[in-house]
Amino acid sequence: MEIPDEAATRQLANDLALVLKAGDVVCLSGDLGAGKSTFTRALLRSFAGNPGLEVPSPTFTLVQTYAFDRFDLSHFDLYRLEEPEELDELGLDDLLHTGAALIEWPEMAGGLLPDDALWIRIGQPDEDSDARVFGFFSVSPQWRQRIEFTRDIRAFLEQTKFQGADRRFLAGDASLRTFEKIETGGETAVLMRWPFQSGSVSETVRAYMQKVHLAQDCRSVIAIGGELRRHGFLAPAIHAANPEKGLVLSEYLGTETVAENGIPVPERYRAAVDVLAGMHGIAWPQAVDLGQGTIYQVPDYSTEALAAEASLFLDWFVPEMTGNPVGEGVRAEFEALWRAALDSLADAQRGWVLRDFHSPNLLWQQGASGSDRIGLIDFQDTVIGPVAYDLASLTFDARVDIAPELETTLLDAYVRARENQTSGFDKAGFSEAYAIMAAQRISKILGIFVRLARRDHKPAYLGHLPRMQSYLDRVLDRPGMSDLKDWYARYRP
Repeated sequence: MEIPDEAATRQLANDLALVLKAGDVVCLSGDLGAGKSTFTRALLRSFAGNPGLEVPSPTFTLVQTYAFDRFDLSHFDLYRLEEPEELDELGLDDLLHTGAALIEWPEMAGGLLPDDALWIRIGQPDEDSDARVFGFFSVSPQWRQRIEFTRDIRAFLEQTKFQGADRRFLAGDASLRTFEKIETGGETAVLMRWPFQSGSVSETVRAYMQKVHLAQDCRSVIAIGGELRRHGFLAPAIHAANPEKGLVLSEYLGTETVAENGIPVPERYRAAVDVLAGMHGIAWPQAVDLGQGTIYQVPDYSTEALAAEASLFLDWFVPEMTGNPVGEGVRAEFEALWRAALDSLADAQRGWVLRDFHSPNLLWQQGASGSDRIGLIDFQDTVIGPVAYDLASLTFDARVDIAPELETTLLDAYVRARENQTSGFDKAGFSEAYAIMAAQRISKILGIFVRLARRDHKPAYLGHLPRMQSYLDRVLDRPGMSDLKDWYARYRP
């Protein structure tokens, strides 16, 4: 790869920083003055999101470790390493358990570096020029895929008004998608990266996604977001998209949510209730026209999908708590009870269900009014189902503690808004659907949070389990929940 100047070198370092993972080893090789330290310094600053980060050379200490929220990065300079075996004393193996390593002068380590490391050879064709030639080498095919992917993103951005933009890692959601904050010339956007192209996820994961109607490409974001905006709700505008590569560049709505420092702000939650009530007074389409002959079909939230999600409680949560799998008889009873509960909702109001209508996805717009106070994100998995589901998502927020008093206040506010909006609003029927949908979602999330911790190596989600268990107790005490309450009393750990 020919790089014309130092600015392009920094940009390449920025692109690589976005695809680094814990456990990675990046070896930087080249003559004195080739630019190894320049590249490493740029990568560390990009990774930190801090262009002024002090990056001293570890020439004498041999290693300098930086603690970051995403994961740690260790900068090695092995120029003064006397024997390859000294590498063990620097603790490389231990450091790779919690982070990644950038190694200058890797040749000094002999053959002691991991076989799957990425080697970058930096050459300087002309001593009087800032131009460089970067060569990438690795026996691991994943490195080629990652580098090609991050360069595809750069090429995608170059076709937009965000040419030459800085890319910053943005904390994502509980899915396999990843996000970047894109900044240039005082403008900011969000890049969503979908990893669901053919072969990029296991058949087991793909089969589950199909079973519960999770979106598998970014057309859903374009369709649902466009329709929400058309009806006056604040969904991010799309700047550019490449569905084939799974890339969506959208408007940045900030990071302030309806909660502050992990505490719900009642005024903001009340505004979110108003948004929901407004949405639930609209007849949303099942088919959304994307133009050029393309139609996106919003899937039904079928009984089979709802039951499969509830069963995550059996698949993950119960074994986590007991150390044993659930017996077939217990599973059969659970599934029969849930099917009966879900079938009882045949007459419940159905409409668009955004599915994760809770604090991380409700962005507070200070100074706005009406529905524009709430920015909506993470709606790609929208389905058509019982609308009570989204209210339960909000009032039993998985990420912050919602006290019983606030839940009641929000529920009452929603019912009043619907009664003012719709003559003959079925309050009793909605209350029944609300309890069942809340119990289903809480059961599902208890399973998902354990799955995220164990399968996807995100243990922080276990910290939310006590909250969800408390919510479950509250919901099962509601009228009409006695059969399910009895099962959970007998078999819930």
